[in-house]
Amino acid sequence: MASTTAPDDVPRYGGYTRFELELEFVQCLANPQYLNWLAVKKMFDKPDFVAYLGYLQYFKQPKYAKYLHHPGPTLRALELLQQDRFRKDILGPNVMDFMTMEGLKNAVPHEQDS
Repeated sequence: MASTTAPDDVPRYGGYTRFELELEFVQCLANPQYLNWLAVKKMFDKPDFVAYLGYLQYFKQPKYAKYLHHPGPTLRALELLQQDRFRKDILGPNVMDFMTMEGLKNAVPHEQDS
């Protein structure tokens, strides 16, 4: 059975299109613990990886952003990762904890004033 999301002539990697793999990866960037893990593994010290993060900026375009489950945190992380300072700071637990708390605060519905 052919996929309905991509034509048969689109290259696949492990059964997934490049876009599907990039979408899954970029959505992981919304997780501060994952960002910290990437920093611990020194991924942000690799120029090719940093360039790849720059390439992924195409997800800011509405025609791609519509596929993100959590566009706000995902795009914000993608933006922050363009800054050398942030890529160093996420190594520390304070930045990771702050991002986690902000994410939780934004995830909880706010009570509206009557």
